[in-house]
Parts: sequence; C-alpha cells; structure tokens
Amino acid sequence: MTEVRPGVVASASLWERDEEVATLEEAIAALRADSASSGSLLVFSGEAGLGKTALLAEARRIAESSGCAVWSARGGETVTSVPFNVVRQLLQPALVSLMPEEAREYLGDWYDIAGPALGITEPGDRQPDPQGVCDGLVAAVRRLAKREWPLVLLIDDAHWADQETLRWLAAFAERLDDLSVLVVVARRPGGVSGESARLLDVVAAAARPVATLSALTPAAAEGLTRATLGEHADAPFCREVWAVTGGNPYETVELLAKVQDSEMEPAEGSAAELRDLNRSARGRGLVARLEGLGIDATRFAWAAAILGTGISLDLAAQLAGMQSNEALRCAELLSAARILTRAAPTNGQVEEDQLEFVHPLIATAVYRSIPDALRTAMHGQAAWAVTESGRGAAAASRHLLEVHPDDDPELVEQMREAAREHLAVGAPDAARRCLERALAEPPLPDVHARVLYELGCATLLTAPSTTIGHLRAALERPGLEDTMRVDAVFRLSQALLHNNQLDEAVRTVDEEVARLEPGPARMRLQAVHYMWEGIHAGEERASGHSLGLAELVRTCTGRDNSERALLILRGFDAMTRGENAEEVVELCDRALVNGRLAPGLGWTDTEWGVELLLMLGSAYAYADRLDRAESLFSEALHAYVKAGWSGGHLSLANAYLGLAHRRRGRLVDAQHYQRESLRLAERVGRGLPLYWSATCGLIDTLLARGHVQEASEIAERYGFAPPYPSTIVLPDTRSVRGRLLLAAGRAKDGINELEAAEKAATARGHHNPVLAPWAVDLARALAAEDPARAATLAADARRQAERFGTDTAIGEALRCAAALESGQRAVRLAAQAVTYLEASPCQYEHAAARVEYGIAARSVAELNKGLTLARSCGSDGLVAKAKEALAGL
Repeated sequence: MTEVRPGVVASASLWERDEEVATLEEAIAALRADSASSGSLLVFSGEAGLGKTALLAEARRIAESSGCAVWSARGGETVTSVPFNVVRQLLQPALVSLMPEEAREYLGDWYDIAGPALGITEPGDRQPDPQGVCDGLVAAVRRLAKREWPLVLLIDDAHWADQETLRWLAAFAERLDDLSVLVVVARRPGGVSGESARLLDVVAAAARPVATLSALTPAAAEGLTRATLGEHADAPFCREVWAVTGGNPYETVELLAKVQDSEMEPAEGSAAELRDLNRSARGRGLVARLEGLGIDATRFAWAAAILGTGISLDLAAQLAGMQSNEALRCAELLSAARILTRAAPTNGQVEEDQLEFVHPLIATAVYRSIPDALRTAMHGQAAWAVTESGRGAAAASRHLLEVHPDDDPELVEQMREAAREHLAVGAPDAARRCLERALAEPPLPDVHARVLYELGCATLLTAPSTTIGHLRAALERPGLEDTMRVDAVFRLSQALLHNNQLDEAVRTVDEEVARLEPGPARMRLQAVHYMWEGIHAGEERASGHSLGLAELVRTCTGRDNSERALLILRGFDAMTRGENAEEVVELCDRALVNGRLAPGLGWTDTEWGVELLLMLGSAYAYADRLDRAESLFSEALHAYVKAGWSGGHLSLANAYLGLAHRRRGRLVDAQHYQRESLRLAERVGRGLPLYWSATCGLIDTLLARGHVQEASEIAERYGFAPPYPSTIVLPDTRSVRGRLLLAAGRAKDGINELEAAEKAATARGHHNPVLAPWAVDLARALAAEDPARAATLAADARRQAERFGTDTAIGEALRCAAALESGQRAVRLAAQAVTYLEASPCQYEHAAARVEYGIAARSVAELNKGLTLARSCGSDGLVAKAKEALAGL
C-alpha cells in the first residue's frame, strides 16, 4: 500500500494505485532510455472520483523529476462543443513560446494548415479540409516531440474532449510506432455516444490494456482515515467512512476534511453522523453548502460554472454582475469551502486570476443547480461578455447554443459568423451546430434560404445525405441570388452523386437549366449535366448524349470556364468512344490557357469540382499524351498537399498519378501511389467511387508486375467484386477483374466477367480498346475453345484501335492478333506490335511485346531486350517469362 504521512491527504487518491504508478514509472523510464524507441499510450478509466486526475498528477511528478517535458490538457463538460479546445490547451503554450519564424520552421508546410486550428495564426482564404487539419495537428506534435524529447502528454477527462481533438488523438495514437513520446489519457467509462464514442474506442484500442480503476477496499479506507485523522481513529468509525463513501477516493478525502473541520471525534460514537456529513460534499448537499455561503458567493459560483473553463476573475465578475473586489472576496470564500481554487499552471504557463473548480463533480453539481431559465439567460449574458472581450463569434457560440430560440436576427448573424470562423479552421461539425441553431431561431424570410445553403455547404464533406436535404430546402425558398442559386444546384448535384444518386443529380441540374435564360449560368449547369452523364457507369445512357455535347461544343472557343469545361467533357467523351485521338487532344488543349489550367479551374477551386480535371487528365492519359497527364496529376498532388486536403481529394490525386505511372510502365512507382491512395480512401470510407479507383488501379498494377497472389488478396480484402459503383472507374473494373480471374486460374469466371465488360462497354458506347481492354483479354481467353469468336474479337479490337489511332492501341491490338496466330504470321504480327509500341510512351506494353516477339521468333537478342525493359518497368512476371524462354533457347 502506498505510504502517506498522517495529516497529508494530497496523495490520498493514490492509495491502492501501486500497480498503476509502477506502469507509469516503467513507461517513463522506457521513454527516457531511447529517443528512437516507439511511443506508448496509457489509458486510465474510472468513474468520477476514483483518482484519475491524481494519477495524471503523479505522472507529471515522475516525468518532471526524470527530466521530461510535460504538456497537459483536460476536457470540460460544458465545452465539448468548442472545436480543438483540448488540443489547443496541449500544444498552444509550447508554440506561443516560439518566435513566429521558429514555429513556422518547426511546422513547415503544416503551419498554415494546422496553425489556425491551434490559434497561432490567422486562417487563409480557402476552407481547409478537416482531414488535412487533423493530419497537420499530428505532424505538429510529431515535430515538436522530437524537439522536446523526452515528452509526456497528459489528457484528463477525455470523455469531455471536443470531437476535433478526439479525431486528432485517434489519428496520433495509431502512428506512435515511429515516434518516441508517452501519451497518458484519463477518462470515465461510457457517458459519450456517436462519433466521440467511436474515436475513444480507437484510442483505447491503440493503448496497452486499459487500466480500469476500482474503489478503495475497506482496508485502504481505514489506512487513509488513520493517516488523515490519526492512529486513534477506531475500526467501526473507519468502516463507516468506507461504507458511506463506497470507497470513492474523492468522497473519502472530502469527508475526512469535513471531519477535521468539524473537529469530530473519530470514534464509533460519532460514526452515525458521517452519512449526513458526506451528503454535504456532493449533489444537493453541496448545493446547500454553497447556498449557505450567501447569495453573492452562489451567484459567483454560478458564473464560474457557466464559463466552465478559462474562468477569469474579471469575466466571472462581469457575468455575476459585481465589482472586482466583491468577486475577489467571493473567490476566496469559495476557495476556503473547497469549491473553487486558483488554476494550476498549465505547461509551465501561469494564468493570472484564473480559477477552476476543485473537482469536475463540483462543477457539474453547481452548473446543474442553476435554475433552468436563469442558466439560459446567463449563457446569453456570457455570449455578450465573451464577444465584448474580443474573443470573437466562435468563442461566444458555445453559449449561444444554449439560448432558447426567440426570433432574434442578431443571434442568427452571430451564429452565421461563428460558423464561418469554425469552417475557416477546419471544424465543419462545429459550423453545422451553429447553423442548425441559427435555423431554430428562425432566420428572417429573406435570410432563411442563405442559412440553409451555408448549412448544406458546411456538411458537404462530412455528410452528403444531410447536405441534400438542406440544399433542397434552400432551393425551395426565395432568397438565393442567381450565382448562389446555381452554385447551390451544383453542390446539391455533387452531394447526390456522392450519395450514389446519379440519376437524381442529372435530373436536378436539368430542372434548373430549363428555368434559366441562355448565358454563363445556364452553360455552367449544362456542362455539369454532361459531366455527370459522362461519368455514369450504368448501361442505360441518355440518348443523344454525345451528339448533344458535340453540338454544344461546336461554337465553343474556350473563352470562359464554362466553355472550357464543355471542351474537356467533349474530349473525354470522344476518348471513351474511341474517336480519333488527335482530335481528343486538340479539344483538351483548347480548354487550357497557355498550356495550363485556367484561373478558377484549378485543383483546389470548388466551382467545378475535382471530377472535371480528372476527366481532362484521363483523356490525355489514354490518348498517349502521358507527359501532360502526369503533369496534371502531379500538380493535383502538390496542390492538395500544400492546401492540406488529405482526404478524398488527395486519395484521388494519388490514384490518378499512379494510373499515369502505370500507363508509362513505371510499375513500382504506380504501386506506391496506388497503395497510398487506398490508405487515404479507407479513412474516407469504403464503397465510394474513389475507393474503387484506388483498389482497381492497385490490382491492375500488381497484375502487370506478375504479383497475382497479392492482387487476389487485395481483391478479397477490399471487396473488389460486383456490384460495381454507379460512376465509371479507371481502369475499367470489369476488364481488370476479368484479367485477375484468368490469371488466378478461374478461366470460366474470367470469361464471364469479360463478357459482362463487353456488354457494359457496348451499352455505354465505350469503344476505346485501351480504356476498356476486355476484347484483347477475352480473345486470348477464347483462343483454344472458340477460335472463330476470338479472331472476330481481335479483328474488331484492331479496327477500333486504328480508328482511335494511338501507337499503344494499335500495338496492343497487334499483340493480341499475334497471340492467336502461329508460325511466320505470328512473328510478323509480333514484329509489327513491337514497332508500334516502341513509339508508344507505354513501356510495360513495349516490354511485353518484345518478350512475345522474342518467343515467337526464337530470338535471344529480342528476349534480352525484353528482359531489360521488363526489369526497368518492375514487372517480375515478364522477367520470369523472358528468363524461362531464354533458358529454353
């Protein structure tokens, strides 16, 4: 049992905590032993009053005495709606202590992304991606931890942490393997739900086994009683102390302090009075004790409870409606009653005139004791006081969330401003809460639609299905100006697309087009219509899609972004249909300005969305202009990294840059980007189109490398099988899956999948044999059992390839034709394939053609050339095939 000197109760909550203290000592010793060691995470769970805070205080004592830097923070019951509240407590003091140049140096590219969330720099013009902000906060701690090693992070009352902090903590906890830092978290079990509960579970899963604290045993309560009151405390009295407190360390300490205050004799004869004395330490008893201190002290305590955290003497006095000297007297009175205390230094920073409650249980009891109507009114006064103090609308919003609706236009504007501030630092959930509260007021009729529109925009990244309802409601009301209305229609269609309602997305756009007069707004939505139709993977397609698009583009010169968008869409459509590749490239080039993306049409511009530019890059990629495709996708990756967009946008940038490398034949590089794309896609959520792009691209690359087993495992793990998404995926999903099944020895299933690919491509009018190469794979698969059909398929593929006109398309068609022949005809066709593919930018296909030509011609020289190319591509399968053929020769 932990030893405590008589009369000293400061460490009373450490009684029977030897095992937990030993765990802390071991973890801190391991941290100090090696700066290259993996980080660790400890979680202490227990009900209120069981000593979690005392354990964190002991962790601080041990760590500081061992030469560690210690940063700490705690959640608060009344401030869970304040985004980044806890992570700011944790990191802000360390960053503020640096010169701005130092902080920027340590955070690097993350400074402008995570800095606004931490409150150390002003937000930029562009709304940040919440996932990017989370990643920036992880990077901030990682970089600062290396500077401050050995570093211990303490987080108390994590169950009351804001959701943004929990998202950071969950991400950070999963990346401790390569960072030497110790994180210690204390929380109550249960008490939270939804996303916060899920994130806390992620944190717990990353920790050592969670240490669940239990109440004191009767023996420990007896030892603590005698250590506090003296050895003369008799056994019946000690047992009663344990009985009335249930062994709760906090209640035991408070009860023993009251026994001392009352000068009660610790003997059996006094034991009956303990129960009444204990009631005064909690719940209604605590409230009664507070009221006994007088109305002024009670009012001041209420003001402190309303503020919750960051309780400054001046702000509490203002809220309580008293002078500074009166407030100081009340604070001293409440301190003597063990209700309030001067705030402890946080991370070495001492805040003057800052107060805090002695224990969260006291704060909860005081807050809940405020009459409902008065509590609501005080939150309104607190919002005014916080705003007047210059802390901004976002800081005041947590109080306004508690105010009852009252048709107050000013409150609506305050909440709209708070939402803008939250969005600017990457906290869309906080913005959503503010705008929902503004709607409840409700807004004036001429403002109502705008609030709904802003709410829809705030939820677009996090909840597309919620966005749909808000934007539809906004469009049904008057009040949206033309530009804002068009933007609302576009965003609504985007949300419908992401919610797998593509047909509804197209219908929504068409309805708005019908009501608009000719002009830029109408042309923009017409382009959106064709964009959504263009990526539709369904077998039914609007009749006349390509003809209508071609007619609309006929007069386009690329004078504005609507015309440029239509040119891109026409180029992509022509590419998928297998029209002349030179015309495809000419259309795409006309959409550029001096060879670059036009202003307002960049990767991080939101007017058009990422889909349009992915279509532009894809058109170049499959038209053998891989230099332009790679440049575009590299630009996307750089733009998203710089802007901190590390969610779905960055996943797509990696996937399509991987596609460009795959087309070039840089298979190892392609695999790297596609794996990163899949990792990012998993964070966004399975089943989305971007998830399919990452999975399909990776499997296609693994097959090209000859890693069939690994490709099969990826397909199994990530559900790469029907049903397929409603939007098209590049490379073509059915073609890739058919090739995978054939490579895995499942010939019948592979043929069925490729025939399904044939049917889908024909229905959509996709006749580009490189984009959807089902024909050449199916012809090879049918060569033995149905040579006539195989020959027909190969001939059709060659005809379509010559129509498209790229070296890659023609070379691949000739490779297929050669595989169906024998003797000198096979040799001649294989030689022609090499000629075309040598001129192609697709080096993997060139390597494959060289190896096949070497085998057909029994040429050691050609096989060696193919072997060299295969090695440079990173295709282990082709290397093995070439070596086997050389050994045979």
